[in-house]
Amino acid sequence: MTLSLNLPPELESELSTEASRLNLSLSEYILRILSKRQVLENPPQTGAELVAYWQSEGLIGSRTDITDTQAYARQLRHDAQRRS
Repeated sequence: MTLSLNLPPELESELSTEASRLNLSLSEYILRILSKRQVLENPPQTGAELVAYWQSEGLIGSRTDITDTQAYARQLRHDAQRRS
């Protein structure tokens, strides 16, 4: 389906900037936003639902460069404490 929208220039600029930051075209970015509206209206209520959502979005297992998650978490905490 093709849909044409007349966006206010400020909104178009803001969306274009966000799309560029994610290396997406404006239409791809807007489609992504629209497809996520269900999650915004009905957010996960339990930990299991949240994990299922993260899995469906490909977030779980996306950092294949991290082989030892506990050591990585310790390093993040250590680095954060040193910044204070």
